Amino acid sequence: MTVAAALTMAGLAALLIAIVYLGAGVLARHRAQNAADLGALAAASAHVRGDERPCARAREIADAQEGPPRVVRCEVDGQDLLIEVVVPVRLGQWGLRSATARARAGPTE
Repeated sequence: MTVAAALTMAGLAALLIAIVYLGAGVLARHRAQNAADLGALAAASAHVRGDERPCARAREIADAQEGPPRVVRCEVDGQDLLIEVVVPVRLGQWGLRSATARARAGPTE
């Protein structure tokens, strides 16, 4: 009976750890998407107003977010801005991984 209880407790501990790591990954993905959305909107707004460096505005907004998110791609596509953001997430024995998100913003027709 003691062996069965110990195995059950070990299994529950492993499940709890897996849930914590899954939660960390989901949280990092949400932070990346929020930073990408906000960065794309700020960059598109700056671009429409005539700012020659809209990607600098996207990086500024992303740097202000929790995470720490990092803009890895920013490109102008006509009036639209395409932003890609990466947020690092530590997953214990699986090491340091990245949560990636992309966003596109620009004026509507």
